[in-house]
Formats: sequence, structure tokens, C-alpha cells
Amino acid sequence: MRNTITFLMDDSPVEVDFSREKSIRPTTTVLNYLRSLPSHRGVKEGCAEGDCGACTVVIAEPSETGGLRYRAVDSCLLFLPMIDGKQLITVENLRSPDGSLHPVQEALIGSHGSQCGFCTPGFVMSMFTLFKGSSDPSTSEIEDCLTGNLCRCTGYRPIVDAARAACARGPLDHFSVMEKAVLAELAASPRGSIEIRTPGQLYFRPDSLDEACNALRKFLDACVIAGGTDAALRVTKRHERLKTVIDLGAIKDLKRVGTDGGGLLVGAGVPLADLGPFLEGKYPALASALSLFASRQIRNLATLGGNVGTASSIGDASPVLIAYGASVILRSVRGSREVPLDGFFTGYRKTLREPDEIILALRIPPPDGAFIRSYKVSKRRDLDIATLSACFRLSTGDGGGVESLTLAYGGMAERTKRADLTERFLIGKQWSRERVEEAAGLLGRDFSPITDVRGSAEFRLLAAKNLLLKFWLDSNV
Repeated sequence: MRNTITFLMDDSPVEVDFSREKSIRPTTTVLNYLRSLPSHRGVKEGCAEGDCGACTVVIAEPSETGGLRYRAVDSCLLFLPMIDGKQLITVENLRSPDGSLHPVQEALIGSHGSQCGFCTPGFVMSMFTLFKGSSDPSTSEIEDCLTGNLCRCTGYRPIVDAARAACARGPLDHFSVMEKAVLAELAASPRGSIEIRTPGQLYFRPDSLDEACNALRKFLDACVIAGGTDAALRVTKRHERLKTVIDLGAIKDLKRVGTDGGGLLVGAGVPLADLGPFLEGKYPALASALSLFASRQIRNLATLGGNVGTASSIGDASPVLIAYGASVILRSVRGSREVPLDGFFTGYRKTLREPDEIILALRIPPPDGAFIRSYKVSKRRDLDIATLSACFRLSTGDGGGVESLTLAYGGMAERTKRADLTERFLIGKQWSRERVEEAAGLLGRDFSPITDVRGSAEFRLLAAKNLLLKFWLDSNV
């Protein structure tokens, strides 16, 4: 069991011993760690909650194909132990050994894509991952790459132009030359679980399910993270000192995606950004919902297990997973059990998960020909918390009658919830505009939404009705 972490930065191994570094805690973010160093202050703190991208860095780790995979992440949402055994790349590292600028930096200058410069390092790091992954990205791919970066000066056209110009030069750079050496350094990194104890804190990062379950049985009040993008806000915004953290990010068994009876079995620790190839074509509603989930930087960290486990009443993924008939697999020292997601949420931030259980995986059955659509209502399209969200599933008979129907809403109650009364009204009736408009009037009996900063109760109820009508329209295209 280790009480230190090791990572690669500036082409050299870095070891952090928390027993000696009195100014650093295990929940110190990578952003604050970098800002404490005299030579890595290109990273900026704009919002400390993953909304602006000024703190974007890149994490490189071995990929399944044998090379390195580069991921842009918000360093304000990343605890230091989470980069153990990986390479940390900052904007200072992009300059070539001969002193020349990286192609991404040259392209941004050439396109006049920087003015005040505060946001520029974050844009450069996001563009760097695109540069390493695609030589001919589409406009939508470039826009998705830059969604998590905010610029209030230049406007995005010259930045998009810079991204396209940089990628056209091809992915080869000095990082390509150093890749074998980096892989060798990472392979030589210490292995095994990490247990960091500092005054008032315990941070445990197990590398096996058994260790995780045994730790959770011992520390029933621990903060369990599988990505940590939600828990990090308790540190950066509420300034909490999390007493006990169990970080599941090093457990390989939680990072697998497999087929299951025609459906999918998604490990609770699989980053949302990795799910795309498994969803396209087969689970379009879930793919659509996740494309609007926060930003690329956050999707590179956030997980389905974490999103379901936080039990947010407006969790983007929950209504969609309920519509697909998903279930949650829970694991503890007592064994495993499976719970339908439809009954998993019991109240605001409350679930059926027992204190000693972890979320092992999500089982998503095949859609079997049902018509399924997801919707999100928010003040802006990208990188915004939903005012309300919904996902609907419909199966009709040959005569047009409703055989089965799921109307799952987020943001309309203290938990993600189905419109049970409205569903029962429509079952067995013709799927017609008249019946749908009549059924929409019952949503006020299914839900009692609240008014908050994102929208009024009246707006939410009206939008919920309109989404149901939109679903009818979509089903008749």
C-alpha cells in the first residue's frame, strides 16, 4: 500500500509524498498544485467548476492499441491522486525542444485567435488533443472539442479556423517522437493501491473490487467517487474538507463495456467520452443525451456510475436510462444484486444503494424496436445544467394503439420520475394528437415542480407538456 503518488511531467517522473508536503492534501486539485509551481502557471482558474476551460490540461496514458491516449480535462475537477501513473501535459510542455512553437500554437497565432490571452492556454490544450486524434476533423467535431472552453474576446471563428489548420498538418510532433520513452516510464511506475493519510483526511484509491468493498464496509460515510466531477465541487466551491474519500478510478473491472443478451453492460467507471462507439446506431437517444452532457473535458472524467450515484433530480442520463429499461448492479462484501433504475431513486439525492455498496455496472437492454427520444431544455445548448430533461419510449400495435409507454422526466420532482398517471391514461388508446394533448393536461397531477434560478414551476410544467407533444410529432415524421 503506497502513501505517495508518481506521475510524469516535463518528461521526468514526479513523486508527491503527502506526509512531507504539508501544503498539499489528497483533495488538492491539479489546478492548485500547478499554480503552486513557478514554472506551470499558464493554467488559469476562471470558475473552479469546469465551466470555462481556462484550467484545461491533458492527461496521457496507455491506450488499448499500445500507444498513448490524450485526454483534455479540467484540472479544477481533478484531485492529485487521480493522475498517479499518468503523464500530465500543460501548455508549457507544448513548445518543442528546439524552442519552436507547437503547430497548434502557431495556428492560433496565425488565425488571430487570441486577444486578452486568459483563456488561450485552455483552448490550446483542447486543440492539442484534437490535433493528436484527427487530421481532418469536421466542423461539429471541432465545435465539440471547444465546447468546454469559454472566450469572451475573440469569438470562435478564428479559433475554429486555427483548429482546422493545425489538424491539417497531421498528428506528428515532438510528443510522437517521445511516445515510446513515455510508455516505458509509465510502465515502470509503482503499482498497487494508494492510501494517503493526512491530518483530518483519508484518501483511498484501491485497484481491486474486493479492496474497495472492504474499505467501504469499514468507512460507511466515505465519499465514493468514480470520476469525481461532482464531488470536486464540494471542495472547490463549498470549501469542504472531505474526511474520507474512496476513489474507484483505478479499478479496471469498472472500466469495461461488454454485450449482454443483445444489450450493453457498462462498467460504472467508464468515462462518458468512451461510450460513443457502443451507442451510435443502437442507442441513439442515449448518444444524443450524452452529446449535450457538459463538455468534452468533463466527459473525459465523468461516468455513468457517478451520474446515477449522485442521484441528482436533473441528472442528464437518468431519464434516458429509465426509458431504456436500465438496471443498476450493486456490489458489496455480501455479494451482488441488481435493481431496476426505475425504482432506484427514492428521494432527493437518495437511492436504494446501501452504505456498504458500490455501483458495479449499468445494464442497458436492447431497445427492441421501440421509438425512443431524449430531450433537454436549458438556457444554452452546450455546457449547461438542464432546467428539465425527458426521455420517452413508445411501442404501438398494428392499429396504432399504445401498447407500452415510458415518460421519464428530470427536473420536475425531487428525483427523476415517470409520469405514471399520464402513462396509464394513454395505454390502450390511439396514439393521436388529440389523445396526447388530453394526456398532457394530466402532467400537473403527476408533478409539482419548484421554482428556482433555472426556471419557474409554471415554465417547467408548460415545457413538460410541450415535450410530450414534440414526442408525438417526432414519432410521426
